[in-house]
Amino acid sequence: MPSKEKLAKKNAYFAKLVDLCVNTPNALLVSVDNISSKQMQDIRMELRGKAVVLMGKNTMIRKALANGHTEHPEAGLDKLRAIIQGNLGFIFATNCTTDDIREVLGKYKRESAAKAGQNSIVDWFIPSGPTGMDPSQTSFFQALNIGTKIVKGQIELVSDFKILAVGERVTASGAVLLNKLGIRPFEYKMEVKYVFQDAAVFSAAVLDMSEEMLIQKFLAGIANMAAFSREVGIPTEAGLPHVFGNAFRNVAALVADIDFTFKEVEDVKKFLEDPDAYAAANPVAAAAPAAGGGEAKKEEKKAVVEEEEEEDMEFDLFG
Repeated sequence: MPSKEKLAKKNAYFAKLVDLCVNTPNALLVSVDNISSKQMQDIRMELRGKAVVLMGKNTMIRKALANGHTEHPEAGLDKLRAIIQGNLGFIFATNCTTDDIREVLGKYKRESAAKAGQNSIVDWFIPSGPTGMDPSQTSFFQALNIGTKIVKGQIELVSDFKILAVGERVTASGAVLLNKLGIRPFEYKMEVKYVFQDAAVFSAAVLDMSEEMLIQKFLAGIANMAAFSREVGIPTEAGLPHVFGNAFRNVAALVADIDFTFKEVEDVKKFLEDPDAYAAANPVAAAAPAAGGGEAKKEEKKAVVEEEEEEDMEFDLFG
């Protein structure tokens, strides 16, 4: 049975988390794996007055969100509860944007040496060339089957060597060699995993989408909807321009050869009567067919030459 003091702290934490989720529904969920206390302190200090950084045990977070969901079912706390796994924390944007928070998180990085047995988070190559190590230490390179040579009293790598691969364990020999070379290949910072906004939870990859990308996807969706509506024969706002365009082409084709005209089809008739004039007015469009014609002529000429060569091959001096 927890003491009254612990119970009061727990209830205060529950109330604070639920209040922030309901009244400040614009937050980032960040991974704090391998984050030092100094990094955490620096981030808290820089975000002071702009955002609230809230960490806690997963069991307490899930309990608080479950209680909050019963009181505020429309706040999306059940979606938050479903993704609470691993070392996740909350950063609520109270007086800034999520982009401002991400900028602050990117400032505080920590380089770390490779340790034997841990999984690598990067692909790392040791570059070819001098290593600064004396010839007595060639055993470290031999243990990893790295090609070396001795030049001017120091070890040189013959070619680049991949010593770390993403997801693979760091070997003891590899860790020792990287430490001797003074290489710290790993870099740790708070990584944004999810975004909680307006009672919805989505991946952090959405934050990297620009306005141009959103516009392109929107236009692609409109094009797909227009094509689908034309295929099934159901008129939609997106497909109507194509319907009118096809109808006009059909009408223009019908009246092109008869003595009847109207204002919208006059330009079409002029083009059919004198296509050279329109080609001269639009040289870019005329250049493409001309270029194609030139290629066709070259291919035809080449075919004629090949036929002549075949006929010459049939000539027999001793026939």
